[in-house]
Amino acid sequence: MRVAVGLVLCMFLASIPVSMAQSDSNEENAWPGDPVDSHVHMTWAALTLEVNEWADEYPEIVDLTSIGQSELGKTLWVVRLSNWSMDAKFDGSPKEIVYIDGGHHGNEYLGTALALLSAKWYINGWADGNQEAIDVLDSTELHITIMLNPDGNDIDTRWNINQVDLNRNYDHYWNTCPTTQPGSSAFSESETAANSVYMNTVVPDADLYVTMHTGVWIMLYPWGKWSEQPADWELYHKIREDVQDNISSIPIQNANQGLYPNCGTSRDYGYGVMGYPTFTFETDDEQFVPGSVENLNERLGEEMDVMRFLINDVWYWRARLSVQSLVVDGDNIDLSVDNLARASTSNATLQYHDADGMMVWNSSNFGVNATNTTSLRLDAENLSMVDGGTFSLNYQVRVIESSRWVNEPLEGIEVLIEASEETSFLIGYGLFNPLSLMACFIAIAAVANEREHMDEEA
Repeated sequence: MRVAVGLVLCMFLASIPVSMAQSDSNEENAWPGDPVDSHVHMTWAALTLEVNEWADEYPEIVDLTSIGQSELGKTLWVVRLSNWSMDAKFDGSPKEIVYIDGGHHGNEYLGTALALLSAKWYINGWADGNQEAIDVLDSTELHITIMLNPDGNDIDTRWNINQVDLNRNYDHYWNTCPTTQPGSSAFSESETAANSVYMNTVVPDADLYVTMHTGVWIMLYPWGKWSEQPADWELYHKIREDVQDNISSIPIQNANQGLYPNCGTSRDYGYGVMGYPTFTFETDDEQFVPGSVENLNERLGEEMDVMRFLINDVWYWRARLSVQSLVVDGDNIDLSVDNLARASTSNATLQYHDADGMMVWNSSNFGVNATNTTSLRLDAENLSMVDGGTFSLNYQVRVIESSRWVNEPLEGIEVLIEASEETSFLIGYGLFNPLSLMACFIAIAAVANEREHMDEEA
């Protein structure tokens, strides 16, 4: 058992009464940990002790590992949170995956603190029996790299030890915006290289990526390089509407317009290369204002409320197509598809597979907008259904070209086969046997011919 020492992360300025820090400590969703004061931050050594203590005390939900090492050899800890007694959700479907990192810039302590407190909220909530935390950890994996730049953190500088801005070192339009210290090449630094490897190998299908910084009070979504809205603008605008109507007035903007042109960032790499829905959380820079009246804990608490919303609703941050009806009508298929979530898809196809699972027919592409129902007629002239054949939907979960593809079998629906203008057959999908149907037609025809022959003899 490792000996863990409690982390003293935060404290109030002397001018702020202690009672303020404790005023909401008994509330159901009280902030986990002490209030955050600007000029006191955790060292990498203190973080190491804290995360190891979590792993010792809560092995059922905390899986502590590393994404690699800093340039000076410090471990880049990632805290993985979930109910590890369950490999999947209760219904058997895969858990959603959220990736969070903090501390790209070593002197942006509030971004690092928000990443740590995001982990701590769910750990404390699980320990206290908070149903929201329990539900999230039953259905979601949270992967949280709290301090990506420990070398810069410990010497109080924005850069890493090589004087490189890690958040300009990613391989997405690297060094194509006015910037300083982007490094000698994309992923030239061990910290960003390790982060990209983790993204590509451990969480390649993440349903949400949030990177946490300090500067102004704002949430930024892609793009940093361009002022144009991203392909999934519907998703981002809907999130902004929900947040600002129900949770916080925090500005939520395209990064280029909301901040300034910036390239080679982890946010745009996460969206443009990995296909995640991504946000940069910027906490305000009152850490540089001694004697500030505002309780920074409350400001971080408000951004944590937004984080909890994003995590609670992470199921919605992709397209989720659900076929409502499928009618085979001669050489056509009439299809009705609902999108149950809040991202559009533009290149879906209906596929047909033979009994061995091989795809033998693929429809033309069609799109389904977010939270929308689409009815369409597909050309099925080349479709030949066989005994044991199955349908599936093949589509990308977001509009951005880098987003992942899914192929989802059609289950639990009924396929209507239009045999003629007078007759139709309603067949439960999965029970459909076209050869049996053909035999039925042959039998009906034989009976009709026999009756006609008997009538002639009479």
